[in-house]
Amino acid sequence: MGASGADLIETLTRENEEFKKAREQHGHLAKQLDDLEKKPFLTPQDEVEIKVLKKKKLVYKDQMEKLLSQYRTGRK
Repeated sequence: MGASGADLIETLTRENEEFKKAREQHGHLAKQLDDLEKKPFLTPQDEVEIKVLKKKKLVYKDQMEKLLSQYRTGRK
């Protein structure tokens, strides 16, 4: 019986320190992005910061996807 995606994420968060750190960083960056995007007016510096944060967030998402894939492959 396979684990659902959410169950797998929770399992990896508990068992894999690298996944846990990537997930925490991804969440932290998401919060920063959300805070910036809520501003009524964005300066050019804010717009650059948003682009940088989105790229960093994507790196962590890719890292988590890679770890999930490795975990799934290893569990078969």
